[in-house]
Amino acid sequence: MAYTKENYLGRIKEINEIYSPFSMKGISNETIYREHIKKQFKISRSTFYKYLKTPYDIELEEIISKKKRWE
Repeated sequence: MAYTKENYLGRIKEINEIYSPFSMKGISNETIYREHIKKQFKISRSTFYKYLKTPYDIELEEIISKKKRWE
């Protein structure tokens, strides 16, 4: 599969969906990263924090709607 912005934003979305429930329970970011994110995605801590602040939802919706228009 080719690397696209859609794939990149999908990965960010997946990481944020894993992060959110643990964060709401009051678990620290470091623990969430170490026990759940690092093992599955093999990313650095700085990348993890970058992904948490990326506004993926708006951009992903735009890409999907553009894709639907072309189909």
